[in-house]
Amino acid sequence: MYDLIIRGGTIYDGLGGAPFTGDIAISGDTIAAVGTVSGSAREEIDASGHIVTPGFVDIHTHYDGQATWDDVMAPSAWHGVTTVVMGNCGVGFAPAAPDKHQWLIGLMEGVEDIPGTALAEGMTWDWESFPEYLDSLEKLPRTIDIGTHVPHGAVRAYVMGERGARNEEPTDADIAAMSRIVEEGLRAGALGFSSSRTVLHKSIDGELVPGTTATAKELIGIGRAMGNVGYGVFEMASDLVPEWNEFDWMTALSKETGLPVTFAMLQSPMKQMTWTEQMAACEEANRTGGNVVAQISLRGTGVVMNWRGTVHPFVQRPSWRAIAELPWDEQLARLRDPAFKAQLLSEDNLPPPSPDIAALFMLVTSGFALQFAMHDDFTYEPTRNESIALMADAAGRDGAEYAYDALMADDGNGFIYLPILNYQDGNLDFIKGLLERDDTVVSLSDGGAHCGTICDAAAPTFLLSYWARDRKAGTIPVELAVKRQCHDTARLYGLNDRGVLKPGYLADLNIIDFDKLRLSRPWLAFDLPAGGKRLLQTAEGYVATIKSGEVTFRHGEVTQARPGGLIRGPQNVEHRVAAE
Repeated sequence: MYDLIIRGGTIYDGLGGAPFTGDIAISGDTIAAVGTVSGSAREEIDASGHIVTPGFVDIHTHYDGQATWDDVMAPSAWHGVTTVVMGNCGVGFAPAAPDKHQWLIGLMEGVEDIPGTALAEGMTWDWESFPEYLDSLEKLPRTIDIGTHVPHGAVRAYVMGERGARNEEPTDADIAAMSRIVEEGLRAGALGFSSSRTVLHKSIDGELVPGTTATAKELIGIGRAMGNVGYGVFEMASDLVPEWNEFDWMTALSKETGLPVTFAMLQSPMKQMTWTEQMAACEEANRTGGNVVAQISLRGTGVVMNWRGTVHPFVQRPSWRAIAELPWDEQLARLRDPAFKAQLLSEDNLPPPSPDIAALFMLVTSGFALQFAMHDDFTYEPTRNESIALMADAAGRDGAEYAYDALMADDGNGFIYLPILNYQDGNLDFIKGLLERDDTVVSLSDGGAHCGTICDAAAPTFLLSYWARDRKAGTIPVELAVKRQCHDTARLYGLNDRGVLKPGYLADLNIIDFDKLRLSRPWLAFDLPAGGKRLLQTAEGYVATIKSGEVTFRHGEVTQARPGGLIRGPQNVEHRVAAE
């Protein structure tokens, strides 16, 4: 007798082939049979009229703090995700010297917009070394599996102290010490190493992430430590400054070690390489024997603005600054006052908090041609005619006033979308071609991060509902969308036991009412420790999510099952079958 049989669903097996109608039988945490299953089970789920996919694998998240206290792992778990990889962009919480706890929190708060008060209250810090951090993560059962990178920023600060935090050049002994820590972390079960090389990533005090200006000598030295272990992904975010010759050392490192090097590929006015130049360099690297993979986002990357979010167009006007620390009910009363509105709209912005964010500040406070009021059926691919600037012009109104009213919608809970990256053309056409390439991987959801500015952890739902169904300017096949979010993401990180619906694989699955699959409107919750805020977004259409053979969600509601845990190192189907 099987433990669970899913009957009569339309099966997308994760490999990109044509779907077929069939059954899936599960024994324990393993898929036992796929096709026509004649046996019985302790539980059966009728999937007729629904699609069945592998559980989604999200490789770019920042749950490093949340994973130490949260067993549900929302919002990613709400969107069919059964595996996440965290510790991206060179930030994380291990190794952690006892006197560096608050500094590491400030680094994460500044780079990833995760409330420092929530991290300070939520984490127990029962670790110092990276292996001890993994041991701590392993204590908590959860709805999903988690894996992590060794983060460059934490390693550099641990080895070099203030010299490392200030991005001073390391000695040979420093590089050797960092390499030993990274090797130790991978041997303990880390899935890779991550670094940040973009000036956009700064601590809460405005300092660059340690490693931002690291030389190729340092990066290759650490990468060789990964090669000693024989597995792991070298992940980074970079501005791709020409004089750094990033593709040279990425190619050389991947050739020498045989390991993948992956970078965040974005269409960005701040990068000194266009997206076509980035992809051409990636293609050339691989043509010559490298293993370089571009991580791509599924929609414009920017900010979702709200009165109570991290930023909004009026965040630096004197009248707002005067009420910024008041309780929300008092703020709302002021915002509803016509006299307060008139006064605020008459004011100029105060200078930006830091001169090096002046361009971003201008987009937030006055870039109304690139801002869009969000509504129930918002597609995340609005046209220029839907911008606040043109909508205000058509109504004979000022852009700032229109933005104010957009934020006042839904009792002051309105949202404005500002795509800063990946939207220079005013559409997402270029992403379609990227989704069809073998040298890209779906990524950059930033689950758990940017709590007051974005909610891209919903990316798997967006991929299926928009890119594979609703997009009027061109879709991709459902089978390709599933492959990209399951098989391809899992394989990059050596998670060869999941992402595919075949006998012997881990029983991670989604049952989805595809026709009803849709995203909810985002909302701002204050449910992190110490009342920390985060943007959340749920989805309709998930009939069930199954992790390691146990139903963790039914119709969007979490169950009591907590079969997930920590992933240590690469995972292989052969090992699973041998262990049965």
